[in-house]
Amino acid sequence: MLKISEIVLPLDGGEEQLRRLAAKRLKVAPEKIIKLELVKKSVDARKKNDVHFMCAVEVELDLPEKKVLAKCRDPKIKQSSPYQYQIPRCAPRPLRPIVVGFGPAGMFAGLLLAQAGQRPIVLERGACVEEREKDVNAFWSGGKLDVESNVQFGEGGAGTFSDGKLNTGTKDPRSAKVLHELVDAGAPAEILYQAKPHIGTDKLPGVVRTIREKIRSLGGEVHFHTRLTELLIRQEKLCGVRAQGPQGMVEWETDCVVLAIGHSARDTFKMVYDTGVTMEPKPFSVGVRIEHLQSRIDAAQYGKFAGHPALGAADYRLAEHLPNGRGVYTFCMCPGGSVVAAASEDGMVVTNGMSCFARDGVNANSALLVGIGPEDFGSDHPLVGIRFQRELERRAFALAGASYRAPAQRVGDFLHNIPSAAFGEVQPTYRPGVQLCNLADCLPDFVVESLRQGILRMDRKLSGFAHPDSLLTGTETRSSSPVRILRGTDLQSVSLPGLYPCGEGAGYAGGIVSAAVDGLRCAERILEY
Repeated sequence: MLKISEIVLPLDGGEEQLRRLAAKRLKVAPEKIIKLELVKKSVDARKKNDVHFMCAVEVELDLPEKKVLAKCRDPKIKQSSPYQYQIPRCAPRPLRPIVVGFGPAGMFAGLLLAQAGQRPIVLERGACVEEREKDVNAFWSGGKLDVESNVQFGEGGAGTFSDGKLNTGTKDPRSAKVLHELVDAGAPAEILYQAKPHIGTDKLPGVVRTIREKIRSLGGEVHFHTRLTELLIRQEKLCGVRAQGPQGMVEWETDCVVLAIGHSARDTFKMVYDTGVTMEPKPFSVGVRIEHLQSRIDAAQYGKFAGHPALGAADYRLAEHLPNGRGVYTFCMCPGGSVVAAASEDGMVVTNGMSCFARDGVNANSALLVGIGPEDFGSDHPLVGIRFQRELERRAFALAGASYRAPAQRVGDFLHNIPSAAFGEVQPTYRPGVQLCNLADCLPDFVVESLRQGILRMDRKLSGFAHPDSLLTGTETRSSSPVRILRGTDLQSVSLPGLYPCGEGAGYAGGIVSAAVDGLRCAERILEY
């Protein structure tokens, strides 16, 4: 096959026009293209008077490829072969591998182990996705927080209640395996070629459920409401786990555990630390959610093309390095989405963002974060970052009336350090509701000042970012894990052989795809041994 990159396609262009453009680049007749597959599609909006798609395709020709390449002499046309992931094959291990956590990392580790015939046992502290949806929606409607079944804990991990964003900086070819498995499980096929693919919160539960049943059909087990409480050790090696399940305490004997617990399993982090597993504090970020009218973001990004049906809701990604040495950036931007309550512990307020597949909500939202590190905590204890997170979350809870409402403030008021008294054009999407206030009362001074500088600087890049009626909602503290569980080149813990710290919670990933890829890597290492 031949891969053709950088094909300019008008917004109204379709498959036939794409075929003609590909044929023109190849200097062949369109009918000589036997098969054409779109492999990459992105929006090029650098020039607001000429917004278009930039595409890459793979084609199969009714002509010798080498002769075509010699004739067209185009550096953006190369021979290619489709990537195919080969499932490692080996005899079943004497002891079944155990996977702790069923977010993206644990899910794909469990899936690969099951596909390789190892019949893994998966332990998930939260509920299955069907129950979890009910628990989360009840909390958002003003009900009680379930500390074991919420936006952070449960089947699918924290990503299930997000935008399902799959864009990643990783160049690992295993990401193709991840995307194809998601499509096989019911995700939209367009995630295979979109430059910024997403599944949507409304479609993710079905995808997650299908992967769970696939693992079970291959001989694996998935146990919900089952929380890891102890790592069992014999002669300085892992020999099993103990977990609290629906019927009480249960033990499993094993010589390998994939520890994919996510970034919010604070009690499990402490248990792992108390066991003697080597870990360290890790830099992470804190801040707020910022909401704008989606129409303003569309206009700023697409100019006169805003609202074109082929474009959908515009997104953005902004970053600033401030004179004070701090980094401020946007993260997990959710076009046409909403801000959601993401607490997992009593008496704390945490925000996150989500979008449905259509991304057709009135508001756009994104995390607006300030980078922090161990030097900000006054201690080098591995768990000090968790203490810092909890303090901010408690302050937000108290400031908003101790009812899981979230503290909120108009951007104009935040910049002038005055409490907000009324909303402007942007109405809050956070449920169960917000309390207008001054966010400076619950955030550290260095975070507040960095956010103010960052907002003004970002407005120079994205017109309207600092619009006074835009809304800030606090606090965003769970953008990544505050700890890293150290592992060697064999991906095992440097202090406990048989333990494979994995994914975002262990400090080795930063999103759905990179976490899933890390799950595949850990499973591969288990299969090698």
